[in-house]
Amino acid sequence: MDLSTIGGFVIGFAIVFVVLILDGGHIGDLFAVPQSMFLIFGGSLSATAISVGAKTFATLPKVVGEALKQKKSNPGEAIDLITRLADKARREGLLALEEESKKIQDPFLQKGIMLVVDGVDPAQVKSILETSIDNLEIRHKKGAGAFLAAGGYSPTFGIIGTVMGLMHALTMLDDPQKLAGAIAGAFLATLWGLLFANLLFLPLGNNLKSKTEREVHYRYLLTEGILALQAGENPRIVREKLNAFLAPGEIRSEEGKNKKRSAPAPNTENVKAS
Repeated sequence: MDLSTIGGFVIGFAIVFVVLILDGGHIGDLFAVPQSMFLIFGGSLSATAISVGAKTFATLPKVVGEALKQKKSNPGEAIDLITRLADKARREGLLALEEESKKIQDPFLQKGIMLVVDGVDPAQVKSILETSIDNLEIRHKKGAGAFLAAGGYSPTFGIIGTVMGLMHALTMLDDPQKLAGAIAGAFLATLWGLLFANLLFLPLGNNLKSKTEREVHYRYLLTEGILALQAGENPRIVREKLNAFLAPGEIRSEEGKNKKRSAPAPNTENVKAS
């Protein structure tokens, strides 16, 4: 589970509750008009379904699961593994990687190594891997776009709920006490519209965008490593080329590299594309 995502949701709503209490209110006040929550949540999702289509909308539960997962890709370990494979390929030939590929847990890297072992033309290998990356990016962007769309509709439905509540409040002009309560309840719709947008839909959409960008970047790193391995490049050059994908603080020290060379080869892990 992605604890930062779950923790963000919990802390965000907790702050709202604490501020409400400090202002003299009660948590129950937020739920005084439950029909406004139904209008905003249901209306936002309905508008989103119209926008993205039934096929994409049906995948949203799975997309939420992806947002709550912690990705297990480790670029440093992947670079160590590819460098070791490059060294083996230079010494024993590309066919020697067939058995090694069976131990790789990352399906994308495993597929790339098998294409190399099968003698597929480098241009074809690059095309196949990049097409896989492009399709993954398109699929994930559709899911992220759906939540970003819902985040745009949510405040609008909040305003609709407020207008409907004020229309009802105007029928109580002869009873000031009921009028005040009705007006307060009407503005709850605006509040929930903003909360759903800024603490649920938009954060989920941006979370998915961020994870997709990291996944795409990681797969391009693997693609570059696979092509360098196929070209028979020097393992040291392969490592330096792949280190260019990392931030300075993520690059392993020379001491760490030496330890990794003497240790058993790690198996990289990654979450399969949704």
